Formats: sequence, C-alpha cells, structure tokens
Amino acid sequence: MKVKAAILEEIGAPWRISEVELGDPVAGEVQVRLAASGLCHSDAHIQSGASPLPFLPVVGGHEGAGVVTKVGPGVRGIEEGDHVVLAFIPACGTCPACASGLQNLCDEGAGLLTGQAIADKSFRVTQDGRPVIQMCLLGTFSPYVTVNQASVVKIERDVPLDKAALLGCGVSTGWGSATEIGGTRPGDTVVVMGVGGVGINAVQGAAFAGARFVVAIDPVEFKRKKALALGATHAYSSVEEAAAELPELTWGKLANTVIITVGEIKGEHIQQALSLTAKGGQVVVTGMGDFRDLTVDLNLFELTLLQKRVQGAVFGGVGPRTQIPKLLDLYRSGLLKLDELVTTTYRLEDLNQGYQDMADGRNLRGVVVYSEADY
Repeated sequence: MKVKAAILEEIGAPWRISEVELGDPVAGEVQVRLAASGLCHSDAHIQSGASPLPFLPVVGGHEGAGVVTKVGPGVRGIEEGDHVVLAFIPACGTCPACASGLQNLCDEGAGLLTGQAIADKSFRVTQDGRPVIQMCLLGTFSPYVTVNQASVVKIERDVPLDKAALLGCGVSTGWGSATEIGGTRPGDTVVVMGVGGVGINAVQGAAFAGARFVVAIDPVEFKRKKALALGATHAYSSVEEAAAELPELTWGKLANTVIITVGEIKGEHIQQALSLTAKGGQVVVTGMGDFRDLTVDLNLFELTLLQKRVQGAVFGGVGPRTQIPKLLDLYRSGLLKLDELVTTTYRLEDLNQGYQDMADGRNLRGVVVYSEADY
C-alpha cells in the first residue's frame, strides 16, 4: 500500500515527506499502524553521515509503538489488534547471542542498517521500484511499518502508546546503562555526561538503583534542571566544573561509574570520563560516534594502574523482551517517569523542526504523534 514517510535522499539534506510503497508482511512479519515515533539522535547520525548506510534513500525513525493490523504466516504470540513496541534491536531468540542471554547483541542486528528484511533479505519499502532502507529495519517516520516479529514486543493495552514508543531505544538504553551494564549499587556515585533523551534515563536509572550521588553534566541549563527534577543530586555545565567539586563530594573517591551519553561522542570524551572515575571504576560508553573516527584520548598509565574499565553498551546491556515490560511496570508504579520526558510533540511534516530543536537544546524528548490524517 502507499504511505507517506520522511525519507533522507542525500547526506546533509533535510528529511523530506514523500510517498512510498509499503509491502505486506511475509512469513514471520507483522504490519503495525503506529501511534507515535520518538526523535532519537541516532537518526541525526544517519543524516550527517556519521553512521554508514550502503545507499540512500532511507526512511528514518527507530522508536515506535502502535497496533498490529496484519500478521504474516508463521507468526506466533502476536495477533491483529495487539499493542506493541518496536525495539531497534531485533531479538530472534535462537542465535548464539540470544541463546546465551545476550538478546541485545542478537546476530540479526548485523543487518540493522542494510534495510534488508530478516525474513528474505528483500525490501519492504520501495519508491518508484527502487529499494528504500528502513532505519534499523523499522522506519518509524511513517505511520505504517512492516517489520519482523523479532523487532516486536507485545505490551498491555493500558499503556499510552505515545509514551511506550520511547522504550524502543532511548529510555531502555539510558536506564540499562545505569542499572544493568552499569551495575549501579546503593551508595554509589554515578556521573552522566550528556542529559538528552538517553542520558536523562541514565539519571533516572541510577537514582532508582540507589546511588547516593547522581551527577549530571550538560551545558544546557534547561536539561540540568530536568535532571535535578528526575533524580540527579548535582548538576554541572561542564566536565571541568564537575571535576572541581567531585573529589570533595566523594571524599576523594570519585565516581564508581561514568556514563557517556552525549549526542555525538568524540575521542576526547573517553579520557574526560576516566578522569572522573574512581579506582576500580568504569566508564560506560553509550553515545554514538562517527564510524570513521578511530582516535581516542586514553591515559594508559591511569587505565592500568588504577584498574579502570571502558565498557561499550547497546540497549543498556539487556534484551528488549526483558527490559521493555519491566520498565512499563515501573512506569505504572510511578518509579519511571515517561510523561515528564516529552518536551514537544510534532507532526511528521515538522520533523526537521524537531531535530533543529534537539540541536538547539530546546528538547529533552521530541515525539512525532500520528493522527487520523496520517493514515
């Protein structure tokens, strides 16, 4: 069927609303009518060329939630009418990574940026007969998507879909960076570098896990205030400002964990984070950098003799089928704030303004909300 979508046709160009052809689900796939899509910085990486694609155009968007409208052959546990969250990391459940408990590292993730469907390596979205990539095999900057069941997590119907959409990437990634792969324990000191859509949830996660001090670092005053409202105990405008006060705050021990969630990671951020890290502590690298950037500032003397660790993280270190239902339970109980995250909602036609607002620091989270006019 023909649907509208926000597509990127060349690096550095704005998102353009265009009509595309969406294929019906084949074996193992479902079609979903989306209620909302989050605006995540990873799509800005696609736009800037920092994340590699084999070709263009691409339908952006990888955070979404909606209602299943069609079910392909062989799909189990998902029916028409079910409410679902789309996870940007597929979890097939049978590959070696999934079988060993690492669903966030599912082997199907190798094809995330190719646009080739898991089921048959063809393309569900086309335009004038040419293939169109779906960002993370999802492409949620369109009111309808056809996706593999490995990317779908069924949820209960009482959850507002425009809030549930945030769990497909930013909330789960940030929260898990503190609680799962970050391993925050009661009494810890946790520093979060960058308080955007991911970092604010690392703040929430660290506070929930019982950290004594949750230190947020961001140059934007609005974001520092939001961090303090959602669990941070201290907020600073720069690493230098935090470094001047952290030793006194922690009696010289510094931070057990430093989580880097800046929108665009640079090589110098690693050493900046290590300089705030305690002996035996760790730096969790959650933010995305340019795939061509191979240079990192790292004091090897400090790394070895103070037994510090640098740890990469994807989806917070835990599988979507585990994390998303758990976080929804916390949302219901008031322990996870989702409503408070959304600064502005947009129409799909206003997508470029949403990303400009993100770049200007006016948004904590922006969300595209679909209406009847979009379907």
